[in-house]
Amino acid sequence: MPYISDIYARQVLDSRGFPTIQVEVTTESGFHGSAIVPSGASTGKYEALELRDNDEMRYQGKSVFKAVNNVNETINKLLKQKCVLAQREIDLAMIRYDNTENKSKLGANAMLAVSLAVANCAANYLDIPLYRYLGGCNAKILPTPMINIVNGGSHATNSLDFQEFMIMPISANSFYQAMEMATNVFHTLKSILKKNGLATSVGDEGGFAPNLENNDDALDLIIKAIKECNLEPGKDIAIALDVAASELYHDGIYTINSHDYTSDELIKYYEHLVNNYPIISIEDGLDQEDYEGWKKLTIKLGNKIQLVGDDLFVTNTKRLQAGINEHYSNSILIKLNQIGTLSETMDCIELALKNNIAPIISHRSGESEDTFIADLAVALNVGQIKTGSMSRSERICKYNRLLKIEDDLVGSSCYQGKINNK
Repeated sequence: MPYISDIYARQVLDSRGFPTIQVEVTTESGFHGSAIVPSGASTGKYEALELRDNDEMRYQGKSVFKAVNNVNETINKLLKQKCVLAQREIDLAMIRYDNTENKSKLGANAMLAVSLAVANCAANYLDIPLYRYLGGCNAKILPTPMINIVNGGSHATNSLDFQEFMIMPISANSFYQAMEMATNVFHTLKSILKKNGLATSVGDEGGFAPNLENNDDALDLIIKAIKECNLEPGKDIAIALDVAASELYHDGIYTINSHDYTSDELIKYYEHLVNNYPIISIEDGLDQEDYEGWKKLTIKLGNKIQLVGDDLFVTNTKRLQAGINEHYSNSILIKLNQIGTLSETMDCIELALKNNIAPIISHRSGESEDTFIADLAVALNVGQIKTGSMSRSERICKYNRLLKIEDDLVGSSCYQGKINNK
């Protein structure tokens, strides 16, 4: 059996130049697996704890040597001699040892890095791709990408309040075609911005970050880019938004474009946007604790578009179950580092799928060359993935991994020959 002989962690840097943790797992027979965990800029208050040192003399307080030490000293001893194929047993051992609601003892970043490295090591031991190890032959559908081509909010330093303006190539018949469509729109948008004297620099997730007067201006520019590519808005390319409303919410009021909105008024604004633009998805349209607002939003727009809970659910089955019971939304964003282990993440996805809540696998703003989420999306046939724009290598590497997976699946008897584009 492939028993774990060593678990080793080091501090490395994410795409924003801040520290994060990388873990390597080694078996007695010499097999290896590694993982790097991401870090978010816009984080929900109910996320599991990302353990940082808070030493202002080192990396502006963001170093992760405590998490590294927790892996090298505590988790290494805890998991030595466990079978690397026993993913759930390994995750549960860490959860029980930590024994806190938000993984504040060991750190969710330490636990997740180990959890993902174990899965990679197991796949390497079995000599199969990670998506096959996680999903077996059921892994057969490539996800529709949600491509962030205009950045705002906490992902940029511009004047836009909405955090992400995304395009979704919904008429694509393959992931390869989806990439071609998205890339054409991305570069066309760059040309349009340049012609209008607007900045073509990019934000944390690789989307353009121009200073525009309001959110409608950003949507108009995206529509123009789609049309210039001879694609039809709403038929070939749809639009998705991440409002990150918790960042815009203070004392019961949402402030967007210098205007104040109550929950009811903001819902009417979203209705206006959906009626005037080919928007099919809105993420975090309301604050993470505006539960009555979420119910109203779902009643108003839940039969028309996808309403995604990110800060609302934080990949937590307890919070998701509450949302299912109360009909808060019809979709959930899945971020592994919000919960801290692979097993808990997969449980959350399973709960969502059983209850017709659409899961979306997502990156974070602080990313790395790690491509785990690409394999996870295919393994569980999740159907949608957010992993940034068509620039910055920490985003592109996930797309390139999905292109490779699609190539691998073409000759498979279980491959359906298309991406999820429902």
